[in-house]
Amino acid sequence: MANQMFCFQCEQTAGCKGCTGAAGVCGKKADTAKLQDQLTGALIGLARSTESNRHLVTEATNLLVIEGLFTTLTNVNFNNETIQILIERVEAEKQRVVQGCFECGAPGGRNDDYDMEELWGSDEDIRSLKSLILFGIRGLAAYAYHAQVLGYWDADVNRFFYKALFAVGTKDWGMSELLPIVMEVGEINLKCMALLDKANTETYGDPVPTEVSLTVEKGPFIVITGHDLYDLGRLLEQTKDKGINIYTHGEMLPAHAYPELKKYAHLKGNFGTAWHNQQKEFADLPAPVLFTTNCLMPPKDSYADRVFTTEVVSYPGMVHIGEDKDFTPVIEKALALGGYSSDMKFTGSNGGEKVMTGFAHNAVLSVADTVVDAVKSGAIRHFFLVGGCDGAKTGRNYYTEFVKQTPSDSVILTLACGKYRFNDLDLGTIGGLPRIMDMGQCNDAYSAIKVAIALAEAFGCGVNDLPLSMVLSWYEQKAVCILLTLFHLGIKKILLGPSLPAFLSPNVLNYLVENYHIAPITTPEEDLKKILG
Repeated sequence: MANQMFCFQCEQTAGCKGCTGAAGVCGKKADTAKLQDQLTGALIGLARSTESNRHLVTEATNLLVIEGLFTTLTNVNFNNETIQILIERVEAEKQRVVQGCFECGAPGGRNDDYDMEELWGSDEDIRSLKSLILFGIRGLAAYAYHAQVLGYWDADVNRFFYKALFAVGTKDWGMSELLPIVMEVGEINLKCMALLDKANTETYGDPVPTEVSLTVEKGPFIVITGHDLYDLGRLLEQTKDKGINIYTHGEMLPAHAYPELKKYAHLKGNFGTAWHNQQKEFADLPAPVLFTTNCLMPPKDSYADRVFTTEVVSYPGMVHIGEDKDFTPVIEKALALGGYSSDMKFTGSNGGEKVMTGFAHNAVLSVADTVVDAVKSGAIRHFFLVGGCDGAKTGRNYYTEFVKQTPSDSVILTLACGKYRFNDLDLGTIGGLPRIMDMGQCNDAYSAIKVAIALAEAFGCGVNDLPLSMVLSWYEQKAVCILLTLFHLGIKKILLGPSLPAFLSPNVLNYLVENYHIAPITTPEEDLKKILG
């Protein structure tokens, strides 16, 4: 491994093989990549140390593991200083767990850190399976993190992080030992997504269908991006009655549908589109931007002084809002910049001036009888779940064209930032229901699963027998754990794009094709023909 770095965890990795130069496609520098590998190796060492010391694991230990894994997710942390601090915290926690072991100086195999170059240079099938485990639990950690900031934990989820990390660090395990853990990632992620759904809905209420304006009103405003509803809630409370409007960006859009958030009159609308457009969309923005979680692109000099970070997000030189959640610096910047002097009309990716969100499982299942009747009468011929991550790579216009070409007697369920390719299209309604239903963030994939299972029960069949097709896009590690959850549920014939993961070896890919009939997208015309017969 003579490369300056090695990283192939995201869809846009160089040449569909791996980023190996001075920087990754995402903007991550080689030294940052190596520190993230070091952090991962330290977390594996911590997992090893807890194998015989589970009684010494505390909530603080669990949170440290979750925070460490979340930090290594694509587009979260570009700051060497904060990663180094995390490494030191992990090493200190490991020393607490294995008190006395460090004095002898002998690597007993129970607490030594793992050298990630062993993984990157290992047999391609082993590397592939371990990558599925590692990248899957990085996504899982993001969901667990969002739940725990609202005070929700799950003991099974927390225990699994150590089991999975230990598996990644093993030297003599083969496919028979690793494959069950790959599938267990999907099982545990389902439990974690249910936990997050409970945390969000019990804290902020069940989402309701909501129309969201894309117009930014004159005067001071703040744009908040990322996924963390807790941060948005704190920001809304602190900006109340200050003459500052709040606009969501990216994956924060679905927040408009939660009753306890939408009650704030100054939560006005949504600014911009998907995360990968931020360098263009933020360039001349007369307002600060608060980054709560991924996806952060390296800020350009033209707006770097207006970017603020919080939670695990970190970038050198940016003002970071700590655990006290005092957003005073963001508020003061908004007032100083003043916003636009008149209302500014923006549009979505296809020219639309408004979008809808809030079709989570509670909203959809409340009209389940209408949906079932529409299917039985022939008014609804087919359901398409078209969602997942967005990205800048060419070929993603496939999803826009696919949705445009779906027949008028079909419904498009969508979620995550991939919806920005088409969520402002006006495709009309069926039985009073819009043909495009935004179910929320990638964090809300649980809603799509609940709806699919409920429909299968209503029709007395399996999910694979429903007139439902999944056409998914992926970019980073949360998509990996969701895909593994779909496999855990036995869902087959998923179309995935715009390209297949670089970390899937031919043998592992063949296993997934043979057992789950996963296939790459081709063209909208060919795929629709294949789906609809």
